[in-house]
Amino acid sequence: MCRWAAYLGNAIFLEDVIAAPSHSLVVQSRQAREAKSPTNADGFGVAWYGDRPEPGLYRDILPAWSDANLKSLGRQIKSGLFLAHVRASTGGATSRMNCHPFVSGRWSFIHNGQIGGFEKIQRALENSLADELFDELEGSTDSELFFRLMVGDGLVDDPYGAVSRAAGRVLEVSRRAGIEPSLKLTAAFSDGQTLHAVRYATDDHAPTLYTGAFAKGVGRCIVSEPFDREGRIWHEIPQASFVTMTRGGTSIRPFAPAVARLAMAG
Repeated sequence: MCRWAAYLGNAIFLEDVIAAPSHSLVVQSRQAREAKSPTNADGFGVAWYGDRPEPGLYRDILPAWSDANLKSLGRQIKSGLFLAHVRASTGGATSRMNCHPFVSGRWSFIHNGQIGGFEKIQRALENSLADELFDELEGSTDSELFFRLMVGDGLVDDPYGAVSRAAGRVLEVSRRAGIEPSLKLTAAFSDGQTLHAVRYATDDHAPTLYTGAFAKGVGRCIVSEPFDREGRIWHEIPQASFVTMTRGGTSIRPFAPAVARLAMAG
């Protein structure tokens, strides 16, 4: 699966999370410690927020450790909110359009996980999207489609509810297709002001998720794997949890998929 990191706080250089720490995201792209596969070399990406509402976005298919442009941008760009991701594909071609983050308006999204049996339910899930959201699809991954489902399920006004309804939709479509529902969901997403994250799995073995202070009085991070255990305290987020992080603090509450009521034939 994948590794990712998100930051909220005072503006710092992107490299301070992506490349500089001893177990940075770049290091995790070749030697992750808490993932099924230690190598995450099927592309990378970063979305960062600045003076405009919509995030900047840079994605490519090279391994993060070998991209000189990523290193250069990380040394020059400062941001008070950014999301970065290194990909280990569980489905979908290695292409720029399949690299995270995915963006819709002000919102950006990164994911580590998988929809089980996705190839058997992809079409039904796509058919449940409104036309304008279907037209936003760029790639072929389950991660991007889940994000578009969230947008359609009210992400702008109700982030928790949108994830819950999207997860419920995936599980219900799986049942209708005669598939045992299987969803692993460890994701982060933001509108440029607030940072949200979720950790959930139908088998109670969700990919890992941690929060921690970047530095006292500077900012906080949500990560799939700690990038530096020296001098920082990391808190593992429990299974079935939803995290909301603002500049004023962090809250955690239980998460569960909503009971889906689908207006579909079948």
